[in-house]
Amino acid sequence: MASSKAATVEEYLAEFPVDRREVIAAVRKVVLKNLPKGYREGMNFGMIAYEIPLERYPVTYNKQPLMYAALAAQKNYYAVYLMSIYGTPERERKFREAYTATGKKLDCGKACVRFKTLENLPLDVIGQEIASVSVESYITFYEKIKPAKPSKSAKPMKAVKKKA
Repeated sequence: MASSKAATVEEYLAEFPVDRREVIAAVRKVVLKNLPKGYREGMNFGMIAYEIPLERYPVTYNKQPLMYAALAAQKNYYAVYLMSIYGTPERERKFREAYTATGKKLDCGKACVRFKTLENLPLDVIGQEIASVSVESYITFYEKIKPAKPSKSAKPMKAVKKKA
């Protein structure tokens, strides 16, 4: 599943067979346990998203809540998206070092950590990274890197509408 139309996390989880649901649920539990105060879990961009609500920070380039992390089950793998390591070479280096120190093979893009089984993901390292950036720090980081104005040709990512 590349992108879900589920409006709630519960609907998203219900889309999967039990074995895939258990993997997502286990990672979700670690994220929620370590998520700093002020971030909110919801569905956005077809996956479970951990965001700064628009009520707290409404000035985003795409008019969507500012995403801090996300969790998804793709067709051939699972993914944890860690925006805290995106564009921050020192944080990314430390994360990579901590991950590889566990002996597990890291498959990571700019912010996307891909894994095929729960055993391939060091949950403690993911939890530490999730816990490491407060809402205030993330907003400060975002304001340093955000585009001054979105270009007219730039199209925001399509977000899944949330039910009220």
